[in-house]
Amino acid sequence: EAHNSSGLPPFILTGLPGMETSQHWLFLLLGVLYSVSIVGNALILFIIKEEESLHQPMYYFLSLLSGNDLGVSFSTLPTVLGVFCFHLREISFNSCMSQMFFIHLFSFMESGILLAMSFDRYVAICNPLRYSTVLTDARVMWMGVCVFLRSFCMIFPLPFLLKRLPFCKANVLSHAYCLHPDLIRLPCGDTSINNIFGLSIVISTFGLDSALIFLSYVLILRSVLAIASREERMKTLNTCVSHLCAVLIFYVPKVGVSMFARYGRHAPHYVHTLLSLIYLFVPPMLNPVIYSIKTKEIRRRFCKILLGNKF
Repeated sequence: EAHNSSGLPPFILTGLPGMETSQHWLFLLLGVLYSVSIVGNALILFIIKEEESLHQPMYYFLSLLSGNDLGVSFSTLPTVLGVFCFHLREISFNSCMSQMFFIHLFSFMESGILLAMSFDRYVAICNPLRYSTVLTDARVMWMGVCVFLRSFCMIFPLPFLLKRLPFCKANVLSHAYCLHPDLIRLPCGDTSINNIFGLSIVISTFGLDSALIFLSYVLILRSVLAIASREERMKTLNTCVSHLCAVLIFYVPKVGVSMFARYGRHAPHYVHTLLSLIYLFVPPMLNPVIYSIKTKEIRRRFCKILLGNKF
């Protein structure tokens, strides 16, 4: 029996197939990951707000990244906890569409924020004298707004493109949350428009952003190699380490997930699930850790908070 948007069929979420007995251990692990990412990113936002010396473009972008990572965590949290803790596997059509919208919105925004941060590093290293005139507060805010609007406009059509299709198979999803590549396998109508649209937005965001980030680092490296002393070169490159780590932990799992979806069809199903968990859980958890290790002011304030101001 075919359901279309008037029938709005529910979807069945999946935990880790074949590992149901150890799901409570996984729930504990996910609980720790959520706690680290939510507390870590909230603390980064709090420290940047409170610490006067951090009121500069680089840290405004970092606070955008932390806010976005909180969004990623909160958009997967309800269904992941539902599946692994309370065994609630059914999700309504509209809830699934909303969750898919937010997961992909924050994912696309993360890519845009990382691009904005690479522009910040490029100006700081290749054009230091013009840094304060190029990256004014108003311009940083405008860049943040543009990142949000671009992601919103890209993702907005997805739920509507899915809603027009008939669903007639068993609507079982591969994960504990709703992702577009997963949902697009379920309709029994023609999904070619959805596939073309999906591919074009991925190329025009992740593809374009990663190419521009790569270009900015080529220019940064060229500029750094022109510096005479070795110490100065290392000191300058050191200001990019946190951002480079953030770029790698975002793009490497992303590439891994898409390559695996295409070429790893014969691998056990839980490998797909684990890869997608890494892609959604690792960046929000590691970003605050990386930045607090690499940034003296944030590290000092973290110690103060953790040691109850005895520091």
